[in-house]
Amino acid sequence: MLYFSRWKALATILTALVVCLFAVPNFFPESTVKGWPKWAQRHLVLGLDLQGGSHILLEVDSNSVRKDKLDQVRDDVRRTLRDAKIPYTGLAVRNDTVEVRITKDTDLPAALTKLRELSQPLGGLLGSSGQRSLEITDATGGLIRLTVPTAAITERVRQSVEQSIQIVERRVNELGTVEPLIQRQGLDRILVQVPGLQDPTRLKELLGKTAKLDFRMVDQTVPADQAGQGRTPPDSDVLMSSTAPKVPYVIKKQVLVSGGDLTDAQPGFDQRTGEPIVSFRFNTSGSRKFAQATTENVGQPFAIVLDNEVISAPVIREPITGGSGQISGSFTVQAANDLAILLRAGALPAPLTIIEERTVGPGLGQDSIEKGELAAYVGSIMVIVFMLLTYRLFGVFANIAVAINVAMIFGILSLLNATLTLPGIAGIVLTVGIAVDSNVLIYERIREELRGGRNAISAIDAGFKRALSTILDSNITTFIAAAVLFYIGTGPVRGFAVTLGIGIITTVFTAFTLTRLIVATWVRWKRPQTVPI
Repeated sequence: MLYFSRWKALATILTALVVCLFAVPNFFPESTVKGWPKWAQRHLVLGLDLQGGSHILLEVDSNSVRKDKLDQVRDDVRRTLRDAKIPYTGLAVRNDTVEVRITKDTDLPAALTKLRELSQPLGGLLGSSGQRSLEITDATGGLIRLTVPTAAITERVRQSVEQSIQIVERRVNELGTVEPLIQRQGLDRILVQVPGLQDPTRLKELLGKTAKLDFRMVDQTVPADQAGQGRTPPDSDVLMSSTAPKVPYVIKKQVLVSGGDLTDAQPGFDQRTGEPIVSFRFNTSGSRKFAQATTENVGQPFAIVLDNEVISAPVIREPITGGSGQISGSFTVQAANDLAILLRAGALPAPLTIIEERTVGPGLGQDSIEKGELAAYVGSIMVIVFMLLTYRLFGVFANIAVAINVAMIFGILSLLNATLTLPGIAGIVLTVGIAVDSNVLIYERIREELRGGRNAISAIDAGFKRALSTILDSNITTFIAAAVLFYIGTGPVRGFAVTLGIGIITTVFTAFTLTRLIVATWVRWKRPQTVPI
């Protein structure tokens, strides 16, 4: 156990040195580190509880998800029956069911066959149980009911949350914030933590907008004031303008091009008027649809609708075939920039409601840092003194290994650009105790071997060899606990689990490689007859 080949010793030293070097950028100002090579700019990011910031808990509107699902089923029924040329009446949504009545009894079997094709197996674990997205029943008299089961709604909510997380992450990153934490909580909630952001007003505005963008034609068959009195055409809606004074528009329900066809959106200024605008560009499919729509409707007004509000309703002067355009609507510079961010990030599948909001000031974060540092210093000093008093020279070896162990933890966290939280500091302090505990087990085993009559070198070798299984068992069980905490925990609990897990790995490395190398070097140098332990 005490023999180290030259290459093994060199590899051990280089590994410890390289990992520790990654912690160096944390001791220099950010302005200095920016001038270093990119690979050397990795550093720890302080969490919300250390540097302050904004904490927002969002909830996906389940009722909106359910409504959208039922509307989609209704539209699918309309399209399917029209394509099959089957006459029907009374297509409507009632509770969680879509009902349609087939006009001719002879068409009923064909209608049921076509509509059953809309029912698909639910994905994931639910699919293995045989559940489907729709339950289709014949209610006699030509009436067909298509019911959306609870499992299908739950699956749709889950998908909406996952999609919303990606969109929220893109929106937050567009603000230029550092290392935001965005994760799912429960079935329909999303946690957003942005360290360093003291004013969450703009963030809330960005996260609270669905950003569903549509391009539709303006319905000129009825004046807007008459449509508002209950004379709205069945294929149109009355929507209000986004700016004051609010002006009603009669807008056709048919969507010419949706925001999903956008590939880019950038804020800018109109060269003629100097007012802020948002320039956009479509993908190939969107360019084709937009060119066709503008070609067929020259001289007609079309509306740019964002979240059911009309931003502007310009008249199509000529076909727009280049796949790009601009949106103007009395924007301020920040409003144009925010709209560009929303459009680039994409539309949310369902509205998000802010149900919890907290702002942590930098003073509280500084207080946490100072108390965490004090706890770390006091704990470390007590450990160092205990090891020196108890094991003397071997205590010095253990303290050197523990110091390198802590430096390696910071190096790995910096390499991963991890976020350090107050519980993370607690995990590091706990790791110091675990690392010392490993050395205590080794040294006590050496003492037992000396009491058993072994000579110094043989006792040291046996102490390392026979303590190995005990230390591995204890560290593996602790690592499993850290892994479970990371898997089922959220936020601060995960921060604790990460530092504890990394600390366990570095502890095993330093205890059985680095400490053993230091002791082996001392043995070769001194050839001791007694062990100063």
